[in-house]
Amino acid sequence: MDIKAFKSNDFGKGKSIRVPGSKSHTIRALILAAMSEGKTVITNPLKSADALSTAKAIAQLGAKVEFYDDKNYWIVYGAGKNFHLPEKTIDVGNSGSLMYFITPILATLKGRCEITGDESIQKRPVDHLIDALNQLGADAFCKNENSVTPPYEFTGPVTNENILFTDGKLSQYITGFMMAATRLTGLTQIQLNCPQETPYLSMTKYWLDKYGVQSSISDDYKSICVAGPKDLKAQDVTIPSDWEAVAFPLIAALIAGEHIVITDIDDSGTQGDEKIVDLLVSYGADIKWNKKEKTLEVNSSNAKRILNAPEGKMTISMAAYPDAICALCVIACFANGTTVFTDIDICRKKETDRIKVMTELLSSLGADIKDNGDTLVINGHSPFLSDSSANPDFKLHGGRIDSYLDHRIAMSLACLGLFFNEDNAVVIKDAECCNVSFPDFFKVMNESLGTGFIEG
Repeated sequence: MDIKAFKSNDFGKGKSIRVPGSKSHTIRALILAAMSEGKTVITNPLKSADALSTAKAIAQLGAKVEFYDDKNYWIVYGAGKNFHLPEKTIDVGNSGSLMYFITPILATLKGRCEITGDESIQKRPVDHLIDALNQLGADAFCKNENSVTPPYEFTGPVTNENILFTDGKLSQYITGFMMAATRLTGLTQIQLNCPQETPYLSMTKYWLDKYGVQSSISDDYKSICVAGPKDLKAQDVTIPSDWEAVAFPLIAALIAGEHIVITDIDDSGTQGDEKIVDLLVSYGADIKWNKKEKTLEVNSSNAKRILNAPEGKMTISMAAYPDAICALCVIACFANGTTVFTDIDICRKKETDRIKVMTELLSSLGADIKDNGDTLVINGHSPFLSDSSANPDFKLHGGRIDSYLDHRIAMSLACLGLFFNEDNAVVIKDAECCNVSFPDFFKVMNESLGTGFIEG
């Protein structure tokens, strides 16, 4: 499905939008519920492609999932002591989280297991995961000769007799080993020499705490300890709203110059992407976070629409919240001054090499962007010099682009298109990939905010 994105006269008509539940929280909740004894009710789950892949996977492990989408909850009947290896290969679809979470957990069981996924997953390096499994006593390897990508297989069980030493630049497989540790006897110790995406590690500890698992993370995130074994008991949980999804209506309002309100904002502090609010405010965006009402109010009209990098330059480390890179790249194009993104290596290991792809796509739309390997530099220009006068240095324009089947790329560039009229629209190929993390994104945005997203 191709989507044409442009500035609609109806934008802002609805004024408010509620984003879906968190993908990261939903997948953790499903897996821990599957490992538990008893019935878990998960309220406000994200019915995304990744969450559905997770539900399908845990059904292969002895759990059962019932969907009550009309009532906004799912029920998981946990496998508990009957948690077992699958009879067939687990296909994780497009979900890197599922792949990295479930593999160490299944490696605590005796026997062989094979993991595969879609075309995108089969391009994602897993050598760090394979090495970690082998350190702890598994026999793990990629199935294709001289490959470091899925499909791969492993034979367990792993033990915690050795300390796991790894770089920790990707948090997802560390989360997998933290959850796996609940099935091992004694203290599992993980040493990270270069931890990144650290808010996700805190999120995992938050979930382990909910289930009464003893764990600790050092202040520098280089040392993680989890005590086991722990028999998990089912408990009802509520999924907070998704901060990774909040980024898109936020930047949409700033680009289109509209006043909107985003409701049901998560204030638990478990999602690192909430940092995007501070970053946008640093550019001069008028955003008010009412934590009592759990709302974000964006006022982007008139002069408040003109964004500037502080003192002409903004440096942003992406180590803690790499999934925000696509949205931040887009807004940096609309802000006067230079934005330098650092610690970007982690952004290259997602559904796509997001640094390479965003450089290619934004360049094709007129942006001044350069991939320097270890940094990404954007020289941005506000469309306006004042309330009414156009900025001749603003060179962005519409065009046809490929989403590369990456949901965050598709959504961020759709928001970019909201600056232009329909004759100069941004047209995104394979835009339905948004369903991975924000089901019916274009429909929800159109109905809630009156955005100009149409098939075309």
